[in-house]
Amino acid sequence: MSGRPVAIGHIGFLTPGNYSADDPLSGLEKTLRLLAYGEQLGFNSAWARQRHLEPGISSATAFLAAATQRTSRIQLGTAVIPIGYESPYRLAEDLSTVDVLSRGRLNVGLSAGRPLHADLIGPLAFDGDWEALDFSHERVLRFADNLRGTFLGDEDTFIKTPFGPRRPRLQPYAKGLIDRIWYGGGSLRSAGWAGRNGFNLLIGNVTTGEGTDDFFIAQSRQLETYRQSGGAERRVALGRVIVPFDSADATTRKRYAEYAAGRHERTLSPQGERRTLFARDIVGTSDDILEQLFADPILPDVSELRLELPYEFEDEEYRQIIHDFVTKIAPELGWSLPSATSLAGFQPRFHGIEEQERHSGQNI
Repeated sequence: MSGRPVAIGHIGFLTPGNYSADDPLSGLEKTLRLLAYGEQLGFNSAWARQRHLEPGISSATAFLAAATQRTSRIQLGTAVIPIGYESPYRLAEDLSTVDVLSRGRLNVGLSAGRPLHADLIGPLAFDGDWEALDFSHERVLRFADNLRGTFLGDEDTFIKTPFGPRRPRLQPYAKGLIDRIWYGGGSLRSAGWAGRNGFNLLIGNVTTGEGTDDFFIAQSRQLETYRQSGGAERRVALGRVIVPFDSADATTRKRYAEYAAGRHERTLSPQGERRTLFARDIVGTSDDILEQLFADPILPDVSELRLELPYEFEDEEYRQIIHDFVTKIAPELGWSLPSATSLAGFQPRFHGIEEQERHSGQNI
């Protein structure tokens, strides 16, 4: 047990946005509805993964543009966009548009470095010698500079438009979006860089082991480095894979347990040349999960917790997971419903173990 108080004031969830390769519309539509359901439950934020060459969300920007029209309160986020495949200027235009459509609810999570599947996608995405391109943190800084709304050229620089001469700058200008950039940190170097450059920090259940085989020690050192490097006043969001099964039926409970067991071995030692460390998936009843969360030494150091939904589950299971989390776990961590939200009389749209027990008259 960490022995320190936990005070979570913001909860979010991260969806993988899975779909069948033969029916992407159905899967994307379910994910949009999941975000609206999360808003109804009172979540403060919903985040979308961006994945290439997989049956999932390949354009978080396009997906969240649609989500702005399905939601009205919940913050929306990308976690994360690998900026290596993106034009820092065009991405800034697109995300500024999404932020305006959302009325200022967008959070932009980014990562730098050579992006995944570069050998396959690089020749398709870039002209010329793409391997010589700069995939460093500088690409993120160029993106951020574009969001600042600075006029291009000097004070005498104007462009002709149908509306008359205008001083040129990125349009639309989304005021405040520059303060809602997040960097996905998983090493001492990336955490320190994010702090020095004034970005918020996303940390999760995967990190790099530097000088230790202990996941929590490694992550604690990264968080300390971030805050000492200038991030002390910035937002930090902690991600954990959390799968409560209080209202799930017996078959689903067994499936969840088998899922966690199949991923347990990777948590026992560093993996690969980069010494990747994985936190254990937190699966069980809400009481079991709370015991593990209160023992998490990182949780008392943050006020934002992100529920990371597994890739392998179905829509009804995601709904059950986020419902159980927001009703049974989050309040015990200090979180309370947003003032405009009420679950009075709210009935979840899935049939779980509690309903089965009422009909059968026995415990499962």
